[in-house]
Amino acid sequence: MDDDLITEHRPVAFPQVFGYLRHVTGGLPRHAALVDCLTEYCDRHELALCGVFAERDSTMIIRSPAFVGLLDVLELPDAYGAVVPALSHLGPKDLGTERKRQITAIGARLIVVRPLTPTRGSPSSLGASHSFRPQGDA
Repeated sequence: MDDDLITEHRPVAFPQVFGYLRHVTGGLPRHAALVDCLTEYCDRHELALCGVFAERDSTMIIRSPAFVGLLDVLELPDAYGAVVPALSHLGPKDLGTERKRQITAIGARLIVVRPLTPTRGSPSSLGASHSFRPQGDA
């Protein structure tokens, strides 16, 4: 049976994604809210959230333990990509840019729940749900 074909008579194979959070302030309630954000997004877009890597350290190293863990699982054959609440979770500008490059260099998708700042009158500012926008794909 071909798992890639989606019909009511065949099982659906949801793409496997892994979350990444970087929050150095805030406690357990903030962490839980961020995980809930990723979970809800993945549920809405039929993605299987297989785990969440969280970085709580304020150091500015590219290959932190949490980020290395993310890269390791993204190299698994069934991994589709990484999901973050916003690009800022990858780190400040230079750090985030390099981490984004490393994620896409291994062939994984980078999915950003809030890819753009909503502008007045845009669909997202009017209450519409965010669309599935893999970052880094041509």
